[in-house]
Amino acid sequence: MKIPSVDFAIIGGSGTLSSNFPKNFADVEILADNLFFDTPYGKSPAFRLCSVDGKKFLTCKMHGWRSGVTRADSSRQIFWTFREAGVKRILSEGGVGTVNHLLNPRDLMIPDDYLDLSTRKDVQLDGKYLLIMREALCSELREKLLESAEKFFTGRIFERGIYAVTDGRHFESPAEIAMLKGHADIVGQSLAPEVYLAREIGACYANLSFVVNYGEGLKIWSHEVMKNIFFDDAQLIGNILLDVIKNTDADKKFCQCLSLRKETLLKEIYE
Repeated sequence: MKIPSVDFAIIGGSGTLSSNFPKNFADVEILADNLFFDTPYGKSPAFRLCSVDGKKFLTCKMHGWRSGVTRADSSRQIFWTFREAGVKRILSEGGVGTVNHLLNPRDLMIPDDYLDLSTRKDVQLDGKYLLIMREALCSELREKLLESAEKFFTGRIFERGIYAVTDGRHFESPAEIAMLKGHADIVGQSLAPEVYLAREIGACYANLSFVVNYGEGLKIWSHEVMKNIFFDDAQLIGNILLDVIKNTDADKKFCQCLSLRKETLLKEIYE
């Protein structure tokens, strides 16, 4: 199947999973569903081709994670597809735990930096570029996320913070959270390698994180509260993401994202 040409993409995480995003959202037209593409890294997860306010976008569920496929390959499949589609702007979302003891469940954060503590570091498509991670999360998209979040959300929104990436699928131990204190604000499992792959394909990337639990050792958290957040707030997260697409130009104006991807100096290795 031919990959459609689109400017925008949304990588759905746990925040929108219960809403069957973006079905039943206002102004969204589902143009095609259950799209699978053959990639060099295996068959892709299912994509939806959608349109909102005349802007087409691709989206998939839960970062493409599924049984029998490594998370590294899932990421490669998604971003290879995005590259072939010509995607310029990528939004991701997901539930996270706290590291900063001042954060609470249902706080929103738009991270501006990250710590990659996962083992999925050598995840690339072809290695043709030197990836400078000076401004890893697009400043322009982050500003758009903040503007949209303020329209729909009356709770606390943090416009910057550090996202620590761990492998999962288990949550972190009290000792791991204690180690991260002072170095990160939130902890999750999906920002990397997505942030690297977005830079490799020359796309802007930003993330909307919804706090769903306290990091272990900070405060006892309730599984029931987490469950309620996932089911009650999916519409909120979806509305924010869709509003960003409605109010964002495909072409980059103010960010440095594309300029921070350089031709590799190791051409003999990758040619």
